[in-house]
Amino acid sequence: MFISDAYAQAAVVAPGTAGAADATGGLMGILPLVIVFAVMWLLIIRPQSKKAKEHQKLVSELAKGDEVVTQGGVTGRVAKVGENYLHLEVAEGKDGPLELTVQKSAVTALLPKGSLKNL
Repeated sequence: MFISDAYAQAAVVAPGTAGAADATGGLMGILPLVIVFAVMWLLIIRPQSKKAKEHQKLVSELAKGDEVVTQGGVTGRVAKVGENYLHLEVAEGKDGPLELTVQKSAVTALLPKGSLKNL
């Protein structure tokens, strides 16, 4: 009762310009979405997929004797490679080397040969 109803005013269109304004309006509405997708692809999706491919290559090329670092920070020498798991020699004990079984995907980096001697 205290506030009156508000009604939208009808749009005034000059004769002969309705078609041109409508054609660019539709394209300009989609353009920001295309730009946002392109920026997301360049900054997020592309580098992430490139990194995943490099990690997959690293994991597939692991061989006995390689020195690696796992996600948990454990360093060791690969003793045995299985399909999904590998055995790491992490220390020398009195009964022989201490081996840990880890998933292949847990390996994050391949160290240069001889790195474990320097640690």
